[in-house]
Amino acid sequence: MPKTLAEAYDVLLFDLDGVVYIGGTAIHGAPAALKQAKRAGAHVAYVTNNASRTPAAVAELLDGMGAPVTEADVVTSAQAAARLLADKLPPKSKVLVIGATALRLAIRERGLVPVSSASENPAAVVQGYGPGIDYTRLAEGGIAVRAGALFVATNTDSTLPGPRGTQPGNGSLVKVIENATGVTPLVAGKPEPPLHRESVIRTGAKRPLVIGDRLDTDIEAAFNAGADSLLVLTGVDNPRTATLAPKHRRPTYIAENLDALLRPYPEVTTEARAATCADWTATAGDDGTLTLKGDGEPIDGLRALTAAAWAEHDAAGGLDAAQIAKALDTLAAAGLRI
Repeated sequence: MPKTLAEAYDVLLFDLDGVVYIGGTAIHGAPAALKQAKRAGAHVAYVTNNASRTPAAVAELLDGMGAPVTEADVVTSAQAAARLLADKLPPKSKVLVIGATALRLAIRERGLVPVSSASENPAAVVQGYGPGIDYTRLAEGGIAVRAGALFVATNTDSTLPGPRGTQPGNGSLVKVIENATGVTPLVAGKPEPPLHRESVIRTGAKRPLVIGDRLDTDIEAAFNAGADSLLVLTGVDNPRTATLAPKHRRPTYIAENLDALLRPYPEVTTEARAATCADWTATAGDDGTLTLKGDGEPIDGLRALTAAAWAEHDAAGGLDAAQIAKALDTLAAAGLRI
């Protein structure tokens, strides 16, 4: 009998925003799915680009939602940035921290000394998301970077999902210092390798599955690390962006939500410009458009469509939204949120 996704991997590495919760509110069904995955024997861990909370605070939040968690199950970009800096600097080096208390604690835990002023001649500047960041702190960071300090960003997500909609993320704030100094930071968070490396170190993963909602961070990070990935359609990306994804942002699996971890994943086959999943078949025409026919679960139709679209993209040199529009309309009519 085929294994479920939860049984096929030794560690499940979950993104948080857009996968488990949005703006601190649990996504419907996510905590229950996480509990079932844990009961099935999966090692559940949480990996976040958000450097504003400590692992303990994240664990408390998740526990309050009913998700299975301990503090050791949480890995943050603050921890990855701190390890990156510790690997490059002598012990007790001064690091100017722009961000929340969680980032300062992560720096201190690696044997480095967090400071707040460029006048202390820091060896590095590290910047992470924090709602209290103001002009003065950014200015101090810019002065230190201009003076030669190593510049590290916990992550460069341009936006964050929130209860009132999309808001600026750390990547938008990092641009202030980058534009002022002309220095591009080293990045610890997804999609760059340090955060995945930190996750593997802390969980002991040999065959991890990365689960996320963003192609440009979660899925690309898995690609960069050579790991399999699952895209869930509960956050930022959607069937349209998934269908048009370039090679380095293509997930191994696609699902509407985390329930997909608890059942066998259907096989997707490709042959002669067509792809089939369950009762759906997507076919590429000579004009480059894609047609989709079938019935059953619409998510299976998306799985067939993405496989056909990716193959056609690679063979023909590109697709655009107009070429997949009819197939997406078919999925929308079948009940898939586009």
